[in-house]
Amino acid sequence: MGNKRYSCIGLYNPKSPENVGSVMRAAGCYGVASVFYTGVRYERARDFITDTKKVHHDIPLIGIDDLKKILPLGCIPVAVELVEGARPLPEYTHPDRALYIFGPEDGSLDKEIRDWCEDVVYIPTT
Repeated sequence: MGNKRYSCIGLYNPKSPENVGSVMRAAGCYGVASVFYTGVRYERARDFITDTKKVHHDIPLIGIDDLKKILPLGCIPVAVELVEGARPLPEYTHPDRALYIFGPEDGSLDKEIRDWCEDVVYIPTT
């Protein structure tokens, strides 16, 4: 049996259920294995979830305390953040197994998380 490629998403302290719902729908489109989130803001607002496709029935959405503690075996942590030194996502060679970590909608990833990640990429807007 060959090694299976997969990706997971980590959301660092997400703020709104709308954005988590959007992430879940995109995760379904791109074959993501699981989505993890930290923080309490989403917990307070999750009754207003906008996962209209009910992707959470197929892809686990798991609340955790620390993204560094759930790194799946063989996964490379990749920060997705618009910071100096980040590589543009279209030019990035994706690892076979990755945990892509996104910061909150109204802030940035902590430097500690970015430093822990093996790569930092950004999504170009033009």
